Amino acid sequence: MAVASLTNFTVPLAGGSSQTSQGLLMPKLKYRFRLSFVNFGVSTNTVVELTKQVQEAKRPSVKFAPVTVDIYNSKVYFAGKPAWYETTVNLRDDAAGNISKMVGEQIQKQFDFQEQASAASGVDYKFILQIDILDGGNGTSNGSAGPNTLESWQLTGCFLTSVDYGDINYGSNDPMTIALSIVYDNANQTPNGTGIGTTIARTVNDVVTGAGTAQAVQ
Repeated sequence: MAVASLTNFTVPLAGGSSQTSQGLLMPKLKYRFRLSFVNFGVSTNTVVELTKQVQEAKRPSVKFAPVTVDIYNSKVYFAGKPAWYETTVNLRDDAAGNISKMVGEQIQKQFDFQEQASAASGVDYKFILQIDILDGGNGTSNGSAGPNTLESWQLTGCFLTSVDYGDINYGSNDPMTIALSIVYDNANQTPNGTGIGTTIARTVNDVVTGAGTAQAVQ
């Protein structure tokens, strides 16, 4: 098959052959990703073990609450406050107990089950979750640079809403897992300018009234 024919492997677009002979875009693949946890638990020297033991995770999901305005014979709708939906991360539990220990540390930061005492404020236990979508490479051989990052999400103000330590089963060969449910205050695609978090001019008709400033990560 001639390579030139691959440009026809797409949907024909309006505008002539110059618009149609483009070929398909390379998709991002679900299995090429990395998660990094910042200020999770207290064992900072082994927090990288969480990254290595991630089995699956969910990217952010946001929804705007519609505001209904009743007028005469009709209704008009506007975008209300946005809400970030809970995300999930499943971890493989390791035989050395590193994952179970760090998850337990994070739970204890949120609420001390031994002393039955809660944290004084959110800053005492909230963490950052970084989600990187990668290109499949391993970076340079000498370790001076990592793989190329195609997309990054930074979830801030995170805490655990539920932890499921999973089942045990004589008839299964599957690894044991720990499922985390995580809520967060905000999410931005980084670096700023690549999606959510991009500076967008606000307009009234055709007059620019100001520009939104991307929120810095605290």
